[in-house]
Amino acid sequence: MISKRKLITFDWAIKRLLRSKANFGILEGFLSELLKEDITILDVLESESNKETKVDKFNRVDLKVRNQKQEIIIIEIQYDREYDYLQRIFYAVSKTAIEQMADNSSYASITKVISINILYFDLGSGTDYVYKGTTRFIGLHNHDVLELNEKQKQLFEKDSIESLYPEYYLIKINRFNDIAKDTLDEWIYFLKNEEIKDSFTAKGLKEAQEKLSIMKLPEDEQKAYEHYKDDLRYQASMFESSFGDGYYEGKAIGMERGMELGMEQGMEQGMEQGMEQGIQKGLRQGMEQSIKTIALKLLQKDESPENIADITGLSIVEIESLR
Repeated sequence: MISKRKLITFDWAIKRLLRSKANFGILEGFLSELLKEDITILDVLESESNKETKVDKFNRVDLKVRNQKQEIIIIEIQYDREYDYLQRIFYAVSKTAIEQMADNSSYASITKVISINILYFDLGSGTDYVYKGTTRFIGLHNHDVLELNEKQKQLFEKDSIESLYPEYYLIKINRFNDIAKDTLDEWIYFLKNEEIKDSFTAKGLKEAQEKLSIMKLPEDEQKAYEHYKDDLRYQASMFESSFGDGYYEGKAIGMERGMELGMEQGMEQGMEQGMEQGIQKGLRQGMEQSIKTIALKLLQKDESPENIADITGLSIVEIESLR
């Protein structure tokens, strides 16, 4: 018998619980462990992607927050495979930066956006389970890194060009091997297993253990949560089924078409090789016959077989057989 998980999933928590200031400590703990600095959440920002729709329930959960540095942090949890996902997060970050910019403000006021993506599918071909993406400018000739000058540092209140641009974090949950080597791994363990071990010390996890208990949810919330999990399992099953059917159907069609092409190419190649071999054989037989004709005429003129062999390259036996 499979035991019920004691803690609700992080995506459900984001939708129902972590928007409340009373629970900001949980989210702040996760962000602090990932970004390697103490994060304080000022408020939750609403956007189109925060609206709950039937598609959102199945495909993604978005949360936008503002930290004490006035940076915008997007958190997205994605279950379904999307091959253009990298372009989608680029679009979301760009749209967020523009939304936060006043019409009459200068470019210097553009808000830095941090995109955190918790993925339950394997994106790309990398072997790690946490990736960070930033923007840097490298010299083509001297290979040095372009830096801010002192005036720009004062203007932007940043130390590097990299810190001006968006940051992207990709956490590939399914690649995590369940061995927590540090406090960030402890959070990833929770994200994967909805379980927090007593030995874990990461920021926010103890609070999560207390507040994200399924048993502490009201009865109607427990039923809604179980229904939500059933929906996720159904969607995962449908995706796997459609992917599998498509894969095997495509494989069968590919094999059939491959055999047809193979036969066509084989026939063409065979005809070409046959023609080439026929021409070569014909030329070879023609040359042999011409040489024998010359040898026969030399015999008729009483030329010795030895001299004829030197001239034509035929053996004495072959020359004598022409008499």
